[in-house]
Amino acid sequence: MGFFGQTITGTVVLMQKNVLDINSLTSVEGIVDTGLGGFTSIVDTVTSFLGRSVAFQLISSDIVDSSGKGKVGNTAYLKGAINNLPTLGDKQNAFKIEFDYDSNVGIPGAFYVKNYMSNEFLLISLTLDDIPNNVGTIHFVCNSWIYNAKNYQSDRIFFANNTYLPSKTPSALVYYRELELKNLRGDGTGERKEWDRIYDYDVYNDLGDPDKGVQYARPVLGGSSTYPYPRRGRTGRKPTNTDPNSESRSSSIYIPRDETFGHLKSSDFLAYGIKSLSQDVVPALKSVFDINFTPNEFDSFDDVFDLYEGGIHLPTDVFKEITPLPVVNELLRTDGEAFLKFPVPKVVQVSKSAWMTDEEFAREIIAGLNPGLIRVLQEFPPKSKLDSTVYGDHTCIITKEQLELNLDGLTTDEAIHGKKLFILDHHDSIIPYLRRINSTPTKAYASRTILFLKNDGTLKPLAIELSLPHPQGDQYGVVSNVYLPAIEGVESAIWLLAKAYVIVNDSCFHQLVSHWLNTHAVVEPFVIATNRQLSVLHPIYKLLQPHYRDTMNINSLARSSLVNADGIIEKTFLWGRYAMEMSSVIYKDWVFTDQALPADLIKRGMAVEDPSSPHGVRLIVEDYPYAVDGLDIWDAIKAWVQEYVSIYYPSNDTIQQDSELQSWWHEIVTVGHGDKKDAPWWPTMQTPQELIQVCSTLIWIASALHAAVNFGQYPYGGFILNRPTLSRRFMPEKGTPEYDELSTNAQKAYLRTITPKFQTLIDLSVIEILSRHASDEYYLGQRDSADFWTNDTRAQEAFKRFGTNLANVELQLVQRNNNETLRNRVGPVTMPYTLLYPSSEEGLTFRGIPNSISI
Repeated sequence: MGFFGQTITGTVVLMQKNVLDINSLTSVEGIVDTGLGGFTSIVDTVTSFLGRSVAFQLISSDIVDSSGKGKVGNTAYLKGAINNLPTLGDKQNAFKIEFDYDSNVGIPGAFYVKNYMSNEFLLISLTLDDIPNNVGTIHFVCNSWIYNAKNYQSDRIFFANNTYLPSKTPSALVYYRELELKNLRGDGTGERKEWDRIYDYDVYNDLGDPDKGVQYARPVLGGSSTYPYPRRGRTGRKPTNTDPNSESRSSSIYIPRDETFGHLKSSDFLAYGIKSLSQDVVPALKSVFDINFTPNEFDSFDDVFDLYEGGIHLPTDVFKEITPLPVVNELLRTDGEAFLKFPVPKVVQVSKSAWMTDEEFAREIIAGLNPGLIRVLQEFPPKSKLDSTVYGDHTCIITKEQLELNLDGLTTDEAIHGKKLFILDHHDSIIPYLRRINSTPTKAYASRTILFLKNDGTLKPLAIELSLPHPQGDQYGVVSNVYLPAIEGVESAIWLLAKAYVIVNDSCFHQLVSHWLNTHAVVEPFVIATNRQLSVLHPIYKLLQPHYRDTMNINSLARSSLVNADGIIEKTFLWGRYAMEMSSVIYKDWVFTDQALPADLIKRGMAVEDPSSPHGVRLIVEDYPYAVDGLDIWDAIKAWVQEYVSIYYPSNDTIQQDSELQSWWHEIVTVGHGDKKDAPWWPTMQTPQELIQVCSTLIWIASALHAAVNFGQYPYGGFILNRPTLSRRFMPEKGTPEYDELSTNAQKAYLRTITPKFQTLIDLSVIEILSRHASDEYYLGQRDSADFWTNDTRAQEAFKRFGTNLANVELQLVQRNNNETLRNRVGPVTMPYTLLYPSSEEGLTFRGIPNSISI
């Protein structure tokens, strides 16, 4: 009984453990209400019968005890189930709880919780109603896993949805705020256990598996000037026997418990689908191809279309070896006979041949999968930045005369001066590794592609340079050939092959750099630092937390199955075993401040500063779909961040005196991205303007940039002829049978050069999953617990304006795609550019900007 018989009533919302938790994959009992003060499986019956399954204690926000900490109230336990709560989500259960009210404890600002059941559960929220003294309702948004108290020794602390700068924290909560951060940091030792919630850093030393043999060894990425890299979450696994610097691998990878897929969402299926493909589907398909498919080739372009129209028939016994997961079974359909069949990619839904045109080839450079690499050509001939003392002369050999054949009467100098020439440069990034790549069954070139901006606003390719290392040694430079557009005869087949070599390079750069490195990998240190240094009460934690959802989980899965030694990327992409190593070398040139879209466009010469333009920059290519749509999204993000930050940081002093914020930024710079800690471009975090720019850039990377380079993977790359990932033969030379084949069967020659059938099936299976949206995804401008993430009405109203702004942006994007004068938006393939539409439905939609890198 409470003080004078008073009680505080509340509602606790919980969710049972997800039976599809990809990190444990253990079967768990459903959670059912017993009506006896708890929810139990059979093993918990005794505990629940005593009414002591889950214990709560309120912590005062305004009254301290003798030690200076907020006073702790009496223990309360769950009571009966609430079956008619309209806000309950799938598999969620609500329970009544009553706390003794003692006026000497004051207003609750936090609570302890302890789980005495054998199973963990997800604590969604606690809501306290009718707090005395006209306080009203207090919400606690939790979304955290609660392990059995025997496993997780410390009591879990949760805070009400208040927002406090460190210096403004009520004195009664200071101890608890600091304690929770201390718990999250850990002590940096030992192997992490499943139930841990500890955020710490490590280098990428778990990609290889040297104990399996030297062919599985991979260099450690991060912690050296040779192989710098962003940090990943520490697991603490034991070193390998062969190499003490490499961490041993296991079937599951630790991530802080709350970073796992806790929600019953289709990304559980999506992510587990990737794991299943790696562990079950790929080996099963390989066995089929070793036995039934020799040679491993498509015979014609129609043979490729059969992947979508008829499917590939497989022996029935193959299906017995494949995990029966719904997302995988969508690809493995059975209509009386087992076969593998894929949905038709958007790029060939209207026309089967438009992908081959020069206009579409050029359009996809600014509206395709990798739209952030093209740059204005500012010097001619293009030169290399490679060390000439090591690599010799790598100056481009394309001549002005070759370009002027298609410059519509302009000279090369006039076109450069008028900013009408552009380059897609895949030369310096691959040259240092090209000898090693070409010593494998793959055969590739470094490439430079020069394009021209026509009067109608579209781009056309003028010339492609393909280069190989000099046979006498690197110091002698390269041997290069130039290829020009052609529309008939053998020359047209050679030109199509030249474009294919360019696209293979672009596919690798896209997947390993634009996608993996520049979004997934660079964001993970921010996730770790935010949880280690910013309390959940901190305004910047509340701002950024939605943009971290599932990122550490999907990254750990990538290290397990995608980017690891002999993983899916190494099996199916040109860079092979050097893929991650090459991304590390490219990270040397990564600049955080250049990731802001306006800065990126200016750096590439694709825009110039112009205060009179709507976004403060003027685009050189006016119809540049990624940039045009992206600038609208960027401005909406920055306006929201600016309004939010200004609520809490009215002056430089408030930034400089925020101890948590300063520790957060220092740790990101010196540890999370520690290999670049001495770079001069890092903001100093001394002004609100710097904080606004940092947070806007981070949100842009995690949301819109990732959406732009991820969700078009299947719509564009699902048709392997359009986006090949491998090249296996050099360009045919006159007088050879391969050259003669170009005139007799150009399709067969093309197919013998690019990604073969087995690797194509793996590619398509993976990117079909990666291109999907989850069923309960939260998109930019949305939040889970939308009404309760903060009790600050100023922040809530600003966020609503952000959502309204994004909805208006989406209407503008739709109108642009209906404007037939903007030819780059739809192109010959009749495929509107929708990747930066903010909203989406579930599935393979080719649109939608999730808040975070969640797949």
